[in-house]
Amino acid sequence: MLIGVPKEIKNNEFRVGLTPASVRELIANGHKVLVQNNAGTAIGLDDGQYQAAGAELVVTATEIFKRADMIVKVKEPQPAECALLRPGQILYTYLHLAPDPEQTAALVKSGAICIAYETITGAGGGLPLLAPMSEVAGRMAIQAGATHLEKEHGGRGLLLGGVPGVAPAHVVIIGAGVVGTNAMQMAVGLGARTTVIDKSMDRLRHLDLIFGNRISTVYSTSASIEEAVLDADLVIGGVLIPGAAAPKLVTRDMISRMKKGAVIVDVAIDQGGCFETSHATTHAEPTYVVDGVVHYCVANMPGAVARTSTFALNNATIGHAVALANKGWKAALRDNAHLKNGLNVCEGKVTYEAVAKDLGYAYVAADSLLS
Repeated sequence: MLIGVPKEIKNNEFRVGLTPASVRELIANGHKVLVQNNAGTAIGLDDGQYQAAGAELVVTATEIFKRADMIVKVKEPQPAECALLRPGQILYTYLHLAPDPEQTAALVKSGAICIAYETITGAGGGLPLLAPMSEVAGRMAIQAGATHLEKEHGGRGLLLGGVPGVAPAHVVIIGAGVVGTNAMQMAVGLGARTTVIDKSMDRLRHLDLIFGNRISTVYSTSASIEEAVLDADLVIGGVLIPGAAAPKLVTRDMISRMKKGAVIVDVAIDQGGCFETSHATTHAEPTYVVDGVVHYCVANMPGAVARTSTFALNNATIGHAVALANKGWKAALRDNAHLKNGLNVCEGKVTYEAVAKDLGYAYVAADSLLS
């Protein structure tokens, strides 16, 4: 199979779909790889390393999309890239379709086979291709929140961990999954007063056993979220429903009654966000203010630490990339029910039920397209 890796074009996105080591793995399996010039240069993966791994360097993304049987990316294709996709071509990347009707329509129109990292499941449960970026984003959320609590960034002028004689900031984390747990570890490590909210009592018990009185665990209800948010200096939103739009757990009314200069970091923004006042921002302009509350809603947070993120992501994605290349998409999906869960759009049909429901498409089961 001929695999293509275009340079990412989303605002301030420096990650790359395949590292030289991943390229070498695919070539060792008998495939050919095209990499766009300077695709990884910004993170220290220069063209010479790709050539040494056996890749063919290509000047334009247009040529890659024209020639490749499978496109491997990081972020969802931008409109110009969607226009280059063709029927029967495999697209293997993050998609986050539920809050993005324009992209979904473009992918349906393309006729491509679109496999989303974020809905591929794992044998032990969870979302193993989403997990590494969730780990990065959860840890970054505390860094970003701490920075924007500083007065010069519009915050309350608080040091997250306080100092002797001065209380630390109160960090509230909504969702105790991968994002929330990694955010919690950072918040506790920096000395913040930390509250974790989740609807799974088993998860809260587990965290309580590990962290004890260094955190407060709260069962998620509308009332408990409101109480915690109104007392918070920093709120991290890390709620996920796989493939579906994130629930709006913090209302505009709650935001209006928060402390002035408080900060929210909406890590769920890729799926539409879990704050009613959230809309996606970029690393170039990461924040905006609503009712005196600083909103940080960058949709590709891990892109700020692009080298770490690229290697972490490739660790998770390369196995399925090799399977798709070795077997072809139909056989690879038939042989692996977890990979099959990644199929979101295929040959003009929406094959992920939550996306179809949220965006008003007829749902077509993946199995019906794999014979």
